[in-house]
Amino acid sequence: MTQQPPKSLKAHRAEGVLEIGWPTGESFRLPFRYLRGRCPCASCVDEFTGRRVVGIDEVPEGIEIVAAELQGNYALKITWNDRHNTGLYTWENLRSLCDGGEWLSRQWP
Repeated sequence: MTQQPPKSLKAHRAEGVLEIGWPTGESFRLPFRYLRGRCPCASCVDEFTGRRVVGIDEVPEGIEIVAAELQGNYALKITWNDRHNTGLYTWENLRSLCDGGEWLSRQWP
């Protein structure tokens, strides 16, 4: 089954989090640094080996979303203040990041 798109997306710049509301009623607040460190693009993940090249620890603490735009009805394209903008976060990918809980186990500035 294809993941339904989020019901709401809101960048809370002062807090450094992207709030994602799902049709199920669940809401998650993912830190910008976590999202940038989990970018799925070929510059951040080697497309041949699947090995992550850019991770959370390589992302500066002051990372911010400059712009975000929907890509059709399947993904969110984020432009970051480090000028990175090639990652397409599909709804499946975003849902996986929310459900994975990895972002809960870290302290975020």
